Amino acid sequence: MSSVLSSAIAQGLLWSILAIGIYVTYRLLNISDLTSEGSFTLGAAVTAFSIVAGVPPILAVLLAALCGALAGTVTGLLHTKMHIPSLLAGILSMTGLYSVNLRVMGKANIPLNQVDTILSNLKDLLHLARDRGAAIPLGILAVALVIGLLVWFFNTEFGYAIVACGNNDHMIIANGVSSDKLKIAGFAIANALIALSGSLVCQYNGYADVQMGIGAIVVGLASVIIGEVFAKDKSFVFVLLSIVLGSVIYRLIVAFVINTSIVSANDMKLFTAVLVALAIWFTDLSQRKGGKKHA
Repeated sequence: MSSVLSSAIAQGLLWSILAIGIYVTYRLLNISDLTSEGSFTLGAAVTAFSIVAGVPPILAVLLAALCGALAGTVTGLLHTKMHIPSLLAGILSMTGLYSVNLRVMGKANIPLNQVDTILSNLKDLLHLARDRGAAIPLGILAVALVIGLLVWFFNTEFGYAIVACGNNDHMIIANGVSSDKLKIAGFAIANALIALSGSLVCQYNGYADVQMGIGAIVVGLASVIIGEVFAKDKSFVFVLLSIVLGSVIYRLIVAFVINTSIVSANDMKLFTAVLVALAIWFTDLSQRKGGKKHA
């Protein structure tokens, strides 16, 4: 397997956890949440600071996920208790998190060159030559754990209630259940996953940077939309696996485009935005055609 291909697969797996987090709010809660750009960086910042301070990498990852959940909770409270529209609540949280991330790191960038990370620990455990050689096994393990926990959780009564709230919150309220509590929980879960992704990606990259979350939501949406092509009318676990596949496919597309010089690396954000716009447009066209056929 070439280094470019293995790198694309590894990044696709690690970034897929971000995509799953975005799927929780974008599809299950039916809410657009821009907190992700800040919580992704927050996960990286907390992890880098903790590891440099001597915290074991696995605890640093868990702490990052917890901080992401707190960031999501803040957005949920802004939306539900202060009645701020979800899009604006996410923007406010994302803006505030920029300063929080700078406070956590103390500077704009923290390198992880001379410290142990979860990748270096896994490399030693598997007797591999390079830290990045452990990225694919780590990605598979992390994705399996995340999907397993989500499938279990969303098959509980509370998990079903969150999905029902996304489908019709008026019905939830009519049944005497607090939709606010469900939405806050959904925001917290989604941003915990996004921060977890940021934590793993920063250890893969070997640094945390205050700018690394810019465009993260577009990357996540691209993965979700590509994945949904393979996940029509399937079970929840298959949908999650399809999102993982969508993330890997997206990374393979990016690697191909850059290595064949079709698009400059400087234009990748623009390329991703155009790709997502076209994917949403084609999805909308196919749904309209499907509706006309059934009419």
